[in-house]
Amino acid sequence: MIPTLLILLPIFGLILAGYLARLRGVMGPGAAGDVNRLVVWLALPALLFDIMAHTGWRAIWQPGFVGTFMLAKGLLFGAVLGWRLLARKPLADASIDAVAASYPNTGYVGFPLLLLLFGKDSLTPTTIATIIVACVFFAAAIALIEAGLQAERHPARLAARVAGAVLRNPLVLAPLAGAAFAGAGAVVPASVETFLKLLGGAASPCALVGLGLFLANQTLARTATPTAAPAPGGRATLAALVAAKLAVQPLLTWALATWVFALPAASRHMAVLLAALPTGTGPFMLAEYYRRDGALVAQVILATTVASVVTLVAAAAMMGIVPA
Repeated sequence: MIPTLLILLPIFGLILAGYLARLRGVMGPGAAGDVNRLVVWLALPALLFDIMAHTGWRAIWQPGFVGTFMLAKGLLFGAVLGWRLLARKPLADASIDAVAASYPNTGYVGFPLLLLLFGKDSLTPTTIATIIVACVFFAAAIALIEAGLQAERHPARLAARVAGAVLRNPLVLAPLAGAAFAGAGAVVPASVETFLKLLGGAASPCALVGLGLFLANQTLARTATPTAAPAPGGRATLAALVAAKLAVQPLLTWALATWVFALPAASRHMAVLLAALPTGTGPFMLAEYYRRDGALVAQVILATTVASVVTLVAAAAMMGIVPA
């Protein structure tokens, strides 16, 4: 367990660096947004394009892995959505809660973590997981939120909104463009390859520092404007969402990978660790964009990120994972 913890320390060290930089005023309140935009619009798309340009559709077409990851995420998403609707939450808010409980941070934590544990063999599975998270389920969440907010609920207009949101997502466009590039048999020029390597190399460290900045903003906001009292059942709801993300999703993924899809050991381990990742910032961005209450989502992100220091180490140790 100790060797695995030592491997994870640089990842959480970068998160802590961003967290402390913001708390001490080294970086301002807008730094998190700026760093996140750098990652989302430049660095991570460059990394994903580079990966897919050298991989192509044949390599990412792994039905067992895709089925395992999608089904586990979909079952959990549906269960949490149903639970929140039964608790009389509006569809838009219930959808955001469901995303928070099932949205692994594949882009910010998944790439650096699996690279450290499995080496370059992890890039394709992590890319597959990122595409599933950023494209399929993000689009599904947007569709549900829009359906909950639109009084008219016109199917064609709703479909246009979802399609527009997906097509504007650089984390979807970049790997698709890279796969198309590889499918055409094109070769990346040396100068372009150098550009992609330099820009893509900034994705992981910047993303982790940006996550720390985001979490520090939430801490400072709570300190500046403390709430009088938690909402009834708020702590129980938070605990349930955190448990769903860090325990239920990886266990469900392990069961499907082992008994339904019979994945090889390496693929099974990667799928489980990807499912066990803390909640990413996507759900909070949805809450902010649609002007819903983002307090619970922010708490889920903070709690899962901190707790994952223990749960990821425990998961890796239980599966006997050693560094690549």
